[in-house]
Amino acid sequence: MTRLLISGALGRMGRMLAEEAIKQGFDLVCGVDRVEGAVFGCPVHEHFDKVSEQVDLLIDFSVPENLGAVLAFAKSRKVACVLGTTGYSQSDMAHIKQAAEIIPVFQSPNMSRGVYVLKQLAAQAARLLPGFDIEIVEKHHNQKADSPSGTALALLDAVKKPDSLVVYGREGKQTKRQDNEIGMHALRGGTVAGEHEVGFYGSNEVITLSHSAQSRGVFVAGALGAAKWLANQKPGLYGMADYMESE
Repeated sequence: MTRLLISGALGRMGRMLAEEAIKQGFDLVCGVDRVEGAVFGCPVHEHFDKVSEQVDLLIDFSVPENLGAVLAFAKSRKVACVLGTTGYSQSDMAHIKQAAEIIPVFQSPNMSRGVYVLKQLAAQAARLLPGFDIEIVEKHHNQKADSPSGTALALLDAVKKPDSLVVYGREGKQTKRQDNEIGMHALRGGTVAGEHEVGFYGSNEVITLSHSAQSRGVFVAGALGAAKWLANQKPGLYGMADYMESE
């Protein structure tokens, strides 16, 4: 049985992860969060240096600022690590790659299997529709800190060209669209779990690819599926493509 630690255990995602992990047969040994407490009978420590339990796997859904402590713990204990937090900087990604030389690390801004398929379809559409205008729209709940979302940025990577000009929203009287422009738009409101749309606008025709997460449960399912897969991998940096294409 895989001994699991959840970082961010007292947050909304952390609690959902804990509940589902227990149902799926993980041995939830403890969590880490900003304050001490408990989740489904398991202790939650305030700092990683207070973790005395034996751990095989760590899943992190907290904040980017915790990355240093997460990776330091995972490397010192040789623990496989699933990173579901968004908003990482280039420096953060460099630290993740360094850690992956020592331990298995799975990192994705979106754990949804459907979003992975959306990204592949968007890339294919971009290749097959040269000259079409591309617009990306993402919607999230009003408490999401980073914008655009990590998923929207991943979709951008899938469709952009070397000469693409990314425009984040539009305002003013001089906003006529340029040929190589890709629009990026972020909406925030209510309790929206996550919606992403990539629109391809041509002459007299429009193609729209979209994904809607109806609850955070889709990210929980994806993270736990990735965790089970990661437990059998060697040190290295993995993502949704490695996981999905292995099935």
